[in-house]
Amino acid sequence: MNPQLKGIENIEGTYAFDIRTCNRRLNINRFFWHMIKAEWRERYLQDPDALMTEAGLTDEEKTLIRNEDWLGLVQHGVNFFVLEKFARVVKKTNLEVYAMMRGQSFEDFMKTRRVPNAR
Repeated sequence: MNPQLKGIENIEGTYAFDIRTCNRRLNINRFFWHMIKAEWRERYLQDPDALMTEAGLTDEEKTLIRNEDWLGLVQHGVNFFVLEKFARVVKKTNLEVYAMMRGQSFEDFMKTRRVPNAR
């Protein structure tokens, strides 16, 4: 184990993205990284299942994506920075994603912010 991660399991809600995770989840992270390309985004919107299959994603990964299970994707080992690219494709803001990751409605989540009326 990476000595820098010693004790991380004691910090609730912490999901380390290290080199081991990166290597294990390279396929799905590349899938999301490709969302920077307009053609890839269009292909996803036209036929998500075909593109996910072409990318070599597992059935579990496809389900996480279909369900837009943001927390599940992070727990699976997806880097949040590539998830942000996907969020834009499915027309979600970071704040909406954060709310879903916490299991809250957007409105309830915003009540927890210092500027609850910001959008």
